Amino acid sequence: MSGSVRIWVLHGPNLNLLGQREPQIYGAVTLQELDALLTQRAQDRGVELHILQSNHEGVLIDALHEGGQGAADAIVLNAGGLTHTSVCLRDAVVASGLPVIEVHLSNVAAREEFRHVSLLAPVVVGQVIGFGADSYLLGLDAAISTVRKQSH
Repeated sequence: MSGSVRIWVLHGPNLNLLGQREPQIYGAVTLQELDALLTQRAQDRGVELHILQSNHEGVLIDALHEGGQGAADAIVLNAGGLTHTSVCLRDAVVASGLPVIEVHLSNVAAREEFRHVSLLAPVVVGQVIGFGADSYLLGLDAAISTVRKQSH
């Protein structure tokens, strides 16, 4: 690995509605505010950050493929509802060959039963759930740490 650590953050379906959609569950922070927090954290840690939000499964799969082709060193992924349903997204995580950190704003294990199973969990480095916007910041730190340990 040469140069700066490159982390991609992928926000899945409905995350564009942060701050509006069920703030009692997802919090009052908007996606723009969250992205600003992530950008500042990345700058403070001296890493390059690329952020993408999509409501479309295929766009997220394409991003995982692109990241795995040398564009990223690790990915922080909140797949939203696709976490519980998408075998295709799971396969793209594996195919990327990258360390992926799964994040969720809410504690999915304390919510509806259908949210208790993550198809991604067996193929990601780890999960950070239930800490609101801090889940992303902790996930970013975990991704950075993972990459830096691998490079030594």
